[in-house]
Amino acid sequence: MENGQRSKSWFWIPTLYLAEGLPYVAVMTISVIMYKKLGISNTDIALYTSWLYLPWVIKPFWSPFVDLIKTKRWWITMMQLLIGAGFAGVAFTLPLPDYFAWSLAMFWLVAFSSATHDIAADGFYMLALNEGDQAFFVGIRSTFYRIATIAGQGLLVILAGELEKHMDVHLAWSFTFYILAALFIAFFLYHRFALPRPAIDKEASEANVKSIVEGFYQTFVSFFSKKQAWIGFLFMLLYRLPEAQLVKLINPFLLDPLEQGGLGLSTSEVGVAYGTVGILGLTIGGIIGGICASKGGLKRWLWPMALSLVIPNLIYVLFAIYQPGNLYVVSAGILLEQLGYGFGFTAYMLYLIYYSRGSQATAHYAICTAFMALGMMLPGMGAGWLQEQLGYTGFFIWVMVCSLATLGVCALVKIDETEKKEAR
Repeated sequence: MENGQRSKSWFWIPTLYLAEGLPYVAVMTISVIMYKKLGISNTDIALYTSWLYLPWVIKPFWSPFVDLIKTKRWWITMMQLLIGAGFAGVAFTLPLPDYFAWSLAMFWLVAFSSATHDIAADGFYMLALNEGDQAFFVGIRSTFYRIATIAGQGLLVILAGELEKHMDVHLAWSFTFYILAALFIAFFLYHRFALPRPAIDKEASEANVKSIVEGFYQTFVSFFSKKQAWIGFLFMLLYRLPEAQLVKLINPFLLDPLEQGGLGLSTSEVGVAYGTVGILGLTIGGIIGGICASKGGLKRWLWPMALSLVIPNLIYVLFAIYQPGNLYVVSAGILLEQLGYGFGFTAYMLYLIYYSRGSQATAHYAICTAFMALGMMLPGMGAGWLQEQLGYTGFFIWVMVCSLATLGVCALVKIDETEKKEAR
């Protein structure tokens, strides 16, 4: 019977995590590339797309409502429908005169729906599977989330680039987002039938409402009362300070013409270099990081991973100075940078687990992910303006200076040797 249940899970876990990954990629990365191609300034792109992190920042504050109202299954399917409607809204508004404001409003709808979908999907995963199957499928769900990233940053961007060669750029991107909308309507229809109906997935009773609200309050109190909490908050906010700024300007840098300090790549070439080769590097780096962490834990690998996170950013300084026009050279550089980032990011995730340890580990980890999103949101908001003041070379040098913040918070963090095993 257990094997039968596991076999049935293959029919919904891969598609569920494809549906979880695609909207995040569309909101955070594809929107940046699209707005750049539509002529929006780097200042506006970085500012307004950074605000789209907000739903993931405040996600822990409304996660109790997902527990209180309806079932996780209901939230999953309804959010997929809303995400599809949001993508259709983006596609519909792009040919309009005020497309920037209207499409941003649609991206907000997608972002809030996607963050809510994350809450429901991860909760449903825990309810629908026993502990053995949860462990069995954890790698599968991560793999399909990564496939969603490649499909979004790679294949969809390449498609948009090919369409740009044959039609107006607004129409090319409009068509791309109509494809995304159709895909999510298909997800909605498919999951209406494919998702199981576990008996434990039910609406909260009145007695449960009180306990959930009380538990929510206690969770936040205990989270902010942890030992060395302020150091933990600094680490969560500043460890990725260089990356938070860099990520908003990488694609504009790749797309801007040589005379404006960029590399002059086409949309399709960016989809290949950053959206495909880069994601492969990120994935390999993460795998290597996980293997190393399993053999030494956070205390041993914190500094090597931190250095791996920041040193490869020098590649963009060199790119800005020499402006290589060869796609293979650019792809190789991005591969190395993303490989280092994937390896270095492992330490960050290990620290979130380390900080969350205890009786409320799951709830505390959710709050940690809010700090993670906030640490990307705030620095990214001003990154575009800063780049336009400094130029690309000056901006990438500034990113390297910000590496001091990463190394500084690593120096502050204390990992007790006796607690190392819990941080793994």
